Amino acid sequence: MSSFLSIFGFDPAKHSVKVEVLAGLTTFLTMSYILAVNPLMLSDAGMDKGAVFSATVIAAVVGTLIMAVYAKLPFAQASGMGLNAFFAYTLVISMGYTWQQALAVVLVEGLAFILLTIFKVRESIVNAIPLDLRYSISVGIGLFIAYLGVQNGGIIVSSDATMTGLGPWTATSIIAMAGIVVGAALLALKIRGALFYTILLMTLIGIPFGVTNLPENFTLISMPSSIEPVAFQIDFSRFMMLDLDYIIAMLTLLFMDIFDTIGTLIGTATGAKMLDENGKLPNMNKALMADAVATSVGALCGTSTVTTYVESTTGIVEGGRTGLTAFTVAMLFLVSLFFSPLFLMIPSAATTCALFLVGVMMMRPVLHIDFVHFRTGMPCFVTMLMMPFTASISEGIVLGMLSYICVKICTGQGKQLSAFMYVLGALFLLKYIAPYL
Repeated sequence: MSSFLSIFGFDPAKHSVKVEVLAGLTTFLTMSYILAVNPLMLSDAGMDKGAVFSATVIAAVVGTLIMAVYAKLPFAQASGMGLNAFFAYTLVISMGYTWQQALAVVLVEGLAFILLTIFKVRESIVNAIPLDLRYSISVGIGLFIAYLGVQNGGIIVSSDATMTGLGPWTATSIIAMAGIVVGAALLALKIRGALFYTILLMTLIGIPFGVTNLPENFTLISMPSSIEPVAFQIDFSRFMMLDLDYIIAMLTLLFMDIFDTIGTLIGTATGAKMLDENGKLPNMNKALMADAVATSVGALCGTSTVTTYVESTTGIVEGGRTGLTAFTVAMLFLVSLFFSPLFLMIPSAATTCALFLVGVMMMRPVLHIDFVHFRTGMPCFVTMLMMPFTASISEGIVLGMLSYICVKICTGQGKQLSAFMYVLGALFLLKYIAPYL
């Protein structure tokens, strides 16, 4: 047994099987919404919903298993939110490409990831981010996921007058708020598995109130749909035509995934004190490779870009520190192929508590940020603020780093910046300028 566990970097003297497995359960339950959302979004692009569901599961299993065995880290992977919206609503619906051509973009992007990871370009990008900005990334992600939590739970809603405001008192919002209170109390009492137990309790409470929907003719076990309608449906014709808009779209998707993944890894690891004495995440390059391979496999199976999930933080907060946590998530994704009706029952109101309370925990690194000096304080504030405001981890990182570079130059400290930082800054500017060229 110990030799098997060692595959995941598990040390019996430091880690607990119960804690790691419970952490995996919590992470899976918190991110399981993707099993319902991703097929729905990609079906809007004309793809078969059942096939996309199976492809989403397969890609998540592959990426998370690589993370568990190769990187030995407790992070989970699946088709990314935002990235799937870009696939369906920008590439296909807005720009007019077929979903087969969009899958080609994802595949090329994934192969580019692999090359960038082999040559450690992505790791160089991580190491180029100043320490204060790394802390602010963690805090920004915390604000972002807390915002997602209260939004998904109906606690806040869109408002024409104030952009967002408190939503009406509904069964959904009340259960979401109750979950936050119960979860906070259990965490305060230092009960292991607090978030998992809270999600389970809120799911059960939601049944009589209609928040947790039990479908008609509910069956516990269902056979998985074939991926044949979407698998290997790759159309490279637009690349052959050297379509400039198409190539820019690929670079944009590449850029989004790079910084979503980097931001999640750095932010989560910083908040959980998983960094080494040099402020680096062990096996970072292996974690990035897991992301790159999963994206390529996902494209071949028929789903959008796979990325490291910020919801992994919920399991890490529960004590997950090794690949055993990720392995548990991968196995639960695999099981979900046959128990999809059961897993798709979990309402967003039940996972609000996990997202919100993890957001609270991720505020801790703010104590280490130097807000006394504006040359660090302002860029860090921009990073933290823009993540929830733009609903994008990558946008927060980009705008934060651009403001950091600009302030350094304007205060006569431009020589302190590395050449690599200037290259990144130029690429960031090109990202915003390219659509107007």
